[in-house]
Amino acid sequence: METIVINHPHHYEKESLPPLILALGYFDGIHIGHQRVINTAIELAERNGAIPAVMSFHPHPSVVLGKADETWTYITPLEEKKKMLESMGVKRFYLVKFDLDFASLSTKDFVDQYIVGLNVKHVVTGFDFTYGKYGKGNVETLVHEADGKFGQTVIEKIEEKGQKISSTLIRQCLREGLVESIVHYLGRRYKLNGTVIHGDKRGRTIGFPTANLDTDVYTLPKTGVYAVEVSVDGEKFNAMANVGYKPTFKDNQKMPSLEVHIFNFQKEIYGRTISVTWLKRIRDEKKFNSIDELIEQLKTDKNETLSIIQSMC
Repeated sequence: METIVINHPHHYEKESLPPLILALGYFDGIHIGHQRVINTAIELAERNGAIPAVMSFHPHPSVVLGKADETWTYITPLEEKKKMLESMGVKRFYLVKFDLDFASLSTKDFVDQYIVGLNVKHVVTGFDFTYGKYGKGNVETLVHEADGKFGQTVIEKIEEKGQKISSTLIRQCLREGLVESIVHYLGRRYKLNGTVIHGDKRGRTIGFPTANLDTDVYTLPKTGVYAVEVSVDGEKFNAMANVGYKPTFKDNQKMPSLEVHIFNFQKEIYGRTISVTWLKRIRDEKKFNSIDELIEQLKTDKNETLSIIQSMC
């Protein structure tokens, strides 16, 4: 897959570009609805001898427009998104730098410059796609502004148990710790990658060594203890994870951290990137009165994790 980073204003000439079938959207999570949009573009491209392409934006518009701060996290950070798009069969990925100048484009200018101007022959979007200054453009205005220059396919709302599948819904599940529900919306379990970093090394002294992870800009689930599966160099291990502030040992940790205890694992993996697949939340994080009390709880957590994993087999 070819990745093309565009800074506004771009200077591409339509005549020099191949015909594209373009899936258009932000696509954080690449959930079931996003997959329908992207796969539709790929199928149309195959039928019409065009290149299947995706256009997305970075950073998230909410950060640029002041609706969120710079600590905004992602369901699928950029590099993960690129890997997923390539695996789906996308051949060209247009990544537009989202800044205030780009956000100020009129709907017509957006269409003229970023659809017609990039030789897009057909656009595929979700039903709730918006574009242009203040998000005034939508699927209805897109038809009008296309003026016959390109075709359009709109993917209607996809629901699960009466709820619209969306990145917002998945974020809500993460905030509530409902990681087992996310599979219905993503079409897969929630997974994140993290680099193993040095921590306090306290876990090894109590029989529960942990790998502390730098998860970059991934969105973490609600604080608590979880049954998870960890992948190291493609090999899978049962594990339990803690998201939180380590209240038994610390009083002033400002940001939640992620640490995983991998069962039956002794390798040194500092500096390595591992993946964590989230299965089910076990309990809240809590402050224990003694180390012995913590150890007993961890033993209980491990047994419950193994029970959860066995029930999923």
